[in-house]
Amino acid sequence: MTHKTLIIRKLGLCDYLPILQAMQEFTAHRQANNPDEIWLVQHASVFTQGQPGKPEHILDPGNIPIIQTDRGGQVTYHGPGQLIVYCLFNLQALNMGIRCLVNGLENSIIKLLSDYGIKAHRQEKAPGVYVEGKKICSLGLRVRRGFTYHGLALNIDMDLTPFNRINPCGHPHLAMTQLSDLIEIKDIDAISNEVIQYICREFKYVHFETKV
Repeated sequence: MTHKTLIIRKLGLCDYLPILQAMQEFTAHRQANNPDEIWLVQHASVFTQGQPGKPEHILDPGNIPIIQTDRGGQVTYHGPGQLIVYCLFNLQALNMGIRCLVNGLENSIIKLLSDYGIKAHRQEKAPGVYVEGKKICSLGLRVRRGFTYHGLALNIDMDLTPFNRINPCGHPHLAMTQLSDLIEIKDIDAISNEVIQYICREFKYVHFETKV
């Protein structure tokens, strides 16, 4: 079945806005029989504000740009060393609602971290993945015409200090962490391949194709 094929696009280090516009364009024109896609990317430093975002959660942005976006959630930070996994999925073909999709993405990261010997968990009413109460993976999605875009951001080996300039995801004093603070890490490309394997298992994609 076509929806069980997953296309992987490795886009490298990109500015945020062109990728946002490309996701919106892709979602607006895709058909139900098009394969789902995942776009793997790292972003140049940027704060992104979710559609319901409150400006008071942006404390001191300095010279880091702020971009208003159409995902759910509040403000977050993206920068080099953070793996972004954009999930361009067909909910009807996957036979699930948005809550099941969110849980499945969280489960994929929790299982990945478990393989590294890291005990991770989710929190009620605060989407994402946490380690000892610190957030290691943020998650925000948008659904349009039954298709999703946006996705998750896994902190791997980055400068976390810009998170101090905001209330991450709208939570004052929320501490952030990353994989390199917990273990000796592989390169980000190797970790991204493992993330894809876990997502494929979680959502039962039969096979995937990688395109640059």
